[in-house]
Amino acid sequence: MLTFLRGLLVLLLAPLLTGLVSIVAIIMIVIFRRSAADVQFLPRALGRIVAWISGVSVSMTGAGLLEQGRPYIFAANHQSQFDIFALQGYLGCDFRWLAKLELFKIPVFGKAMHLAGYIPVDRAHGRKALKSLDEAAQRIADGTSVIIFPEGTRSPDGRLGQFKAGTMVLAIKAGVPVVPVAILGTHQVLPKGRLLVRPGRVEIRVGAPIATSEYTVKQKQELAERLQDKVAELMARP
Repeated sequence: MLTFLRGLLVLLLAPLLTGLVSIVAIIMIVIFRRSAADVQFLPRALGRIVAWISGVSVSMTGAGLLEQGRPYIFAANHQSQFDIFALQGYLGCDFRWLAKLELFKIPVFGKAMHLAGYIPVDRAHGRKALKSLDEAAQRIADGTSVIIFPEGTRSPDGRLGQFKAGTMVLAIKAGVPVVPVAILGTHQVLPKGRLLVRPGRVEIRVGAPIATSEYTVKQKQELAERLQDKVAELMARP
């Protein structure tokens, strides 16, 4: 019963807290002239608060493999919607989310995302999509780290899915290192298709960055396979 009530509380509070964080971010940036980097503590706090309410403990290893101040593309497996809260709260790096363009049209939330420096990606086909990809790559090359889920969707059973080569185009165009990230435990906490979170333990394992400068867009499949292998190794590690 306690687990059910806790899960129900998270289900009700998460969207309310997200809305509150969005409003505070807008106020800080528009009224108090704070920078996008200054408000990143808000999503970090949101991730940690949701984990705490959920009864989920999160740990991370591998931070020492990263160079402070350098932009990266973090490529993680995607077990659960809870991955977002875990990464926001505990990855420990200044990053932005890549988000589909439609999310930026949501009142308040979309405005906060824009002001906080999140990067819109147009999923439509054709020239608009290519322009959107080029703009995102330039933002990353200019110093903005981002997170991507190369599987494209959440795993239905917690096992690692095939990495899509298309997501590697962004990494190659940006020319920044790609960091393999393994997330373990979130499938048990909140599996795909379930609404209520369960208490548990989550581990984030960060691997050594992979240079993309040696790859061309034609070699995107090779990069996808290499990255998938590295994430698989991290997941299998004792």
